[in-house]
Amino acid sequence: MIVSIKRNFRRIAGFAAVAVGVAILLGVLLFSGGNTAASAAAGTQNFSAANAQERIQFIAQYGWEVEEDPVEVAEVAIPAQFNEVYETYNSIQKKQGFDLSRYQGKRVKRWCYQITNYPGYDGEVRVNLLVCDNKVVGGDVSSVALDGFMHGFTLP
Repeated sequence: MIVSIKRNFRRIAGFAAVAVGVAILLGVLLFSGGNTAASAAAGTQNFSAANAQERIQFIAQYGWEVEEDPVEVAEVAIPAQFNEVYETYNSIQKKQGFDLSRYQGKRVKRWCYQITNYPGYDGEVRVNLLVCDNKVVGGDVSSVALDGFMHGFTLP
């Protein structure tokens, strides 16, 4: 009978270890919204933008080199209701792990820097950072040409 208890104890302990592992995995998936790849990437990024050095470091995380002084700094109102243009812009934000709907009706600061190392394009390209409470909450890379382009921080 003692041998049976030891054998059952090992079996129960093994089952408990597996159950704890599954519970931890489920907790990670639930609390990350199921988007573990984006969460993992976000965990390695620094979103601080309290000063010029932090903003330039944020931009450099994506491989961009910029002129030290911003081209433009402006306060921008995120609309309380998104129109089609803002919905499209927010879809770019969502693809890169941001969501401007959290900032609807709020004012953010837009810091605009000129990119000096954009590959395969001779025109002027800028990176726009949307900053709220000293944290990057969104942004884009875009050309200033009338028929230009816009995309998220990473090169498509």
